[in-house]
Amino acid sequence: MDYILKKRLIIGAVVMGIAALTTAVVVAQTTHNMDHSKMDMSSEAVEGAVHAEVVVNSLGDGPVNVSHGPIPEIGWPAMTMDMPLSPNAEMMDTVNPGDTVTMMLVKGEDGIYAVQALIPTE
Repeated sequence: MDYILKKRLIIGAVVMGIAALTTAVVVAQTTHNMDHSKMDMSSEAVEGAVHAEVVVNSLGDGPVNVSHGPIPEIGWPAMTMDMPLSPNAEMMDTVNPGDTVTMMLVKGEDGIYAVQALIPTE
């Protein structure tokens, strides 16, 4: 395969991935009664977001404790951990300990991933 064709395929795959992620965010926004006014939906945050299915163990005013399988996009193995919340995190009123949800992670300027949103799975 020549260089130009490879480059076009890679660019196409990246565009398709961004489109799929944007669609998922829009669906989550419109189907879960979330107040998104505080949520960082800038292109930088959405493009860098990582999604993972997690079980919520506990949540409150501070970090949320979750258990998750491997997250290959960021090289994390399966584990149970406390996750910090981003300053404008969207916590679902309908999320309770024991629920399986989709966790949206964003990488901060400090290089640390934080929870941007917890989205109930259907």
